[in-house]
Amino acid sequence: MSRRVSLPGASELFGGAAPKQTRPEKRTTTDGPSSTVRSSTAVVDDRKSSGRIRHDTKITVYVTEEELLGLEQTRLALRAEHGLTADRGRIVREAIDVLLADFVDHGPDSVLVRRLKASE
Repeated sequence: MSRRVSLPGASELFGGAAPKQTRPEKRTTTDGPSSTVRSSTAVVDDRKSSGRIRHDTKITVYVTEEELLGLEQTRLALRAEHGLTADRGRIVREAIDVLLADFVDHGPDSVLVRRLKASE
């Protein structure tokens, strides 16, 4: 007699395969027209961090232990000092959004360009 417990799989728990998610709709702002079509490769200046939504695309980024520790310390400081709850992914998405907005606003004088030039 086996002592292993048989557990239901995800399909049994959630009633079959999950429906395919569609991409979230573009956010519209009250500042400008929402019907403007832009190239998917262009960096746009009206972008906002995606925040807490289901994300369809995933990338893997390798970080050093120091970078991961800094990210975790930031997460804890946000909670302790500012009462903000954010997971590491949310913090990274916000940081990307800030960096890209700075690049759009300042171009060659942006933090991104300066740091990339300094690391060459």
